[in-house]
Amino acid sequence: MRRGAAIGMLVAAGVSASAVAALSVIDEPAVVDTVARRVRSAVPTVGGCDVFPADNAWNRDVSADPLRADSDAIIATIQSNGGTRLHPDFGENPDYGIPYVVVPPDQPLVPVDYVAYGDESDPGPFPIPLDAPVEGGSAATGDRHVLAVRAGTCELFELYRAFPTGNRWRADSGARFDLSSNALRPAGWTSADAAGLPILPGLVRYEEVASGAIHHAIRVTFSRTQRGYIAPATHFASTRTDPTLPPMGLRLRLKASYDVSSLSGQAKVIAVAMQRYGLIVADNGSNWYFQGAPDPGWDDDDLNQLKAVPGTAFEVVDTGSIQR
Repeated sequence: MRRGAAIGMLVAAGVSASAVAALSVIDEPAVVDTVARRVRSAVPTVGGCDVFPADNAWNRDVSADPLRADSDAIIATIQSNGGTRLHPDFGENPDYGIPYVVVPPDQPLVPVDYVAYGDESDPGPFPIPLDAPVEGGSAATGDRHVLAVRAGTCELFELYRAFPTGNRWRADSGARFDLSSNALRPAGWTSADAAGLPILPGLVRYEEVASGAIHHAIRVTFSRTQRGYIAPATHFASTRTDPTLPPMGLRLRLKASYDVSSLSGQAKVIAVAMQRYGLIVADNGSNWYFQGAPDPGWDDDDLNQLKAVPGTAFEVVDTGSIQR
């Protein structure tokens, strides 16, 4: 459009003559002298797949969300029932943390036999190789979580108490998640985690810490929980009815007033994520233990700084009502 016509339109639209006079005159073609940078999504990715949509509960920034009215009471009860400080449940020891594997779209399917919670599990077969890494190592006797992301289809498969047996997996429970969907498990169903939640989205992963920012909430456990859950959780794992105990799915947030500048390196990146995205209660376990994936890049000296962060530095975010 010619400049004269443009000025006529501006005046007709009520733009003052002085404003028109202030406009720059464009009398030559635009020249691009800087290469445009692609804006990266803040959604975490694994194996080329977004780990759930940007508006998924795991990926939502809750730094400005209101607190639950009973926040102080819940924190006080947590502090009276076990450990009182943060504890990274991963580090330089490769047997610590919850591992996962990325498999190709054509990964062979393996049958799964459920021996405990088959009525609340997704039926196999799953594309989880029989040599997939097991939480705690092949000889572990604990939760023995096994996680696999199928690239291409962007599906997440998770098993609890999983043992490779012959040509199949034997597990207490298992779940499949579509990483492109916000769909939840059926109400009342467990998963490979007590809360009915996926495990992978809540793990601290070295590559995201090394990039300088975590863009999701972090999985945490407590020694005592209540008989109830808050979405996106779908399952409880307790008979206790004390309303000040944390339910599954409860969202906690490191207070904005906590001075993260006192931390450095990996610890500082994790603490900032706890202020922005918080923690989600996913299972019964040791108080304030939060989980990450094993990686040789972890630095225990860095991570151990977090062990000085008290539970009283956290508050409880109001993300919905408790289902019982």
